[in-house]
Order: sequence, then structure tokens, then C-alpha cells
Amino acid sequence: MNIQLLLLTICQGLFLTNNVTFIAINGLVGLALAPVAWMATLPICAYVAGGAMFAPLVAKHQRALGRRRAFQLGLVVAILSCAMAAWAVSEKQFWWVVIATLLAGYFNANAGLYRFAATELVAPSHKERAISWVLAGGIMGAVIGPNLANASRGLLTQPFAGAYLVLIGVAALALAVMSFIRFPPLPVASGASPHGRPLRELARQPVFVVAIAACALGYGVMNLLMAATPIAMAQCSLPFDRTALVLEWHVLGMFVPSFFTGSLIKRFGALSVMGVGVLLNLICVGIALSGIDLMHFLAALLTLGVGWNFLFIGGTTLFTQAYRPEEKTTAQAAMDFCIYSTMTLTSFSSGALVTTGGWSWMNWASLLPLACTAAALIWLAGRPAATLPAAS
Repeated sequence: MNIQLLLLTICQGLFLTNNVTFIAINGLVGLALAPVAWMATLPICAYVAGGAMFAPLVAKHQRALGRRRAFQLGLVVAILSCAMAAWAVSEKQFWWVVIATLLAGYFNANAGLYRFAATELVAPSHKERAISWVLAGGIMGAVIGPNLANASRGLLTQPFAGAYLVLIGVAALALAVMSFIRFPPLPVASGASPHGRPLRELARQPVFVVAIAACALGYGVMNLLMAATPIAMAQCSLPFDRTALVLEWHVLGMFVPSFFTGSLIKRFGALSVMGVGVLLNLICVGIALSGIDLMHFLAALLTLGVGWNFLFIGGTTLFTQAYRPEEKTTAQAAMDFCIYSTMTLTSFSSGALVTTGGWSWMNWASLLPLACTAAALIWLAGRPAATLPAAS
């Protein structure tokens, strides 16, 4: 840990404060304002769809502006989009809420690169721990996000409109912190191809494909269940403060393991840690299907969070072996495009499934992507050793 990495970790915490608050309130805002109930998670869907849509543009801005200025631009977009969302909720304009969260997707795609930028602030031998430490900043979001949503939901006349106003202050604070971080210049290759190999060549690598698939499907399952949780708990007549508690423990599960996930990857290898992540996701489904009281929701979402952590940090670490330094913006944008595209599908499916089929169907549906993830890991593990990152 150094001061630059610490500041980036704080920015990650503020980013996750935004994300957790969005998850806590957007589905309920949608449920209150949407023309029909199955559209309730469209504001969440728009947020991740915007991430997919803007990921290639973010990559261009990163190359053109450099890390810090590009990250600052993302935070300015966060401020403007939250202001639009606050107005839209106050005026009960559902589709303007969707547009505001779609635009906020630029910030989502931009801040999603903090984990990769962390590896540039430390020596190469410490990249696993740098990724883990920055993602550990999400603990701040775990604690602040749900409580911020709960405390600010009645700040204005229209429920939850005040939460978006508070998020403007969160983004402004992150903008101030970001101004003190000094990132090294992004490397540029010389010759006819200044950005390295084209994406189609990168995508021929088994490690590239499996790392993206594991991160995308792992994030997709997590998002499918997390986005539906506030609605499912409301359907079970559990009060919002209980929902905030469940989300708090879920996000703690997502990020507290980050303190040791990097060390586990160095010792056992990324594939082994990712395999444990798949197993934890299966345990989550088993718990969720066994009951619908508060403790079932809490235990399932906590286990889901830890499983996501192992899959996501393991997949991100695995992915860093699939590209050269000058190819990082292209490769990283490709990964995040796939992640946000998958999350868009699961966000939309989440609202439709939970309001039509119920919480049980949600969990049964998650078994298919988990099976695909397990198959991809087993396939890569069976490849020649030269294609795999070794444990150290």
C-alpha cells in the first residue's frame, strides 16, 4: 500500500457507495413509477446498459486524456446524471429516471477501470494485492450505501429523490480525491499499430476468453439476485431497513475478502480461487431456495458476495496475463463491455422474473450461467500448462 493506491481505494469506496445506493433504491423507484411492475428494474438495467454502451468510448477517452483526467470526466458525468435523476423522481418521470441512469453508465464504465489502474501504481509482483486492496475500498460502499439510502429516502417529498442529491456530494468528494492521484503515462507501442494487437487476435487466447466469461457470468449472477433482493423482500413484507441490512452484509461479503484474496491467488492460482467462487454461488442458491425469512436473505446474499469476490478478483488477475501493456485500454474495455452487457440482460431479467415467477425462479435461473462458468474453468484447467498463470 502507498499513498497513491490508498487514494484510489478511497475513490473506489465512493464509487461503490454510489453503486450500492443505486441498487438499494432504483428498483423501488422503478416499482413506484413504472407503468407496469415488470419494468421495475429498468433504472438498474439502464445503469449497466450505459456501462456497456459507453465502455468503448471510455477506452478512447483513457487513451486521449490519460487515467486521471478520464476518471475526473466520469465523476463530472456522475454529478450531472444524479442531478437529473433527483429531478426526474421529484417530478415522477419514470422514463427520465431511466435516461439519467443510462447516462450514469458512463461513470460506471469509467470507474470500473479503477481496479486495472491500481496495478499501475505498484510493482508488477504486487498486482494481485493491488487489485484486492482497491476492491476492498468497496467496504466503504457496503457500510455507507445502504445507510445513506435509508437515511435520505425521506429527505424530499418524493421518496428516494433526496438520495440522488446526496450522491452528488459523494461524486464531488471523489472528484477532489482523484485530483491528488498521479498515474504513470499509459504505454504506447511504436510502429504501425500504436495500440498493439487487434481485439480479434486477443480474443483467440483461451485465457482471455475464460477470464472474461468468468467475470461476466459471475457478475451477471450476482446482479440478477442482488437487483431483485429489495423487490423480493418487499414482496415478503420485510421493511426497507431490513433490506438495507441485507445489502450491507452482501456488499461486505463482496469486498472484505479482498484483504486476503490476492494472497490466496498467489498461493493457489487464479483458477482454484475462481472454482471456490463458483461453489459459493451454488451454496447461495441452496440457502435462498430453503426459505424467505430475513436470515435466509442475509445468509444467501452474504455467501453470494464472497463468491463474487473470488470469481471477480481471480478473473481480473487472470485477465492481466492476456494482453501487453500497450493493449490494456482495448482489452480492459472489451472485458467491461462483456460484463456490463451481461449485467444489462440480468438486470432486465431480474425485474421480470421476480415480479412474475418469484424469488425461487430467480435462483433456479442462476444455475445455468453458474454451470457455464464451471465448465469454462474446467476447460481452461485442462489446457497445456503454458497457457495458464502459475501459482507463486
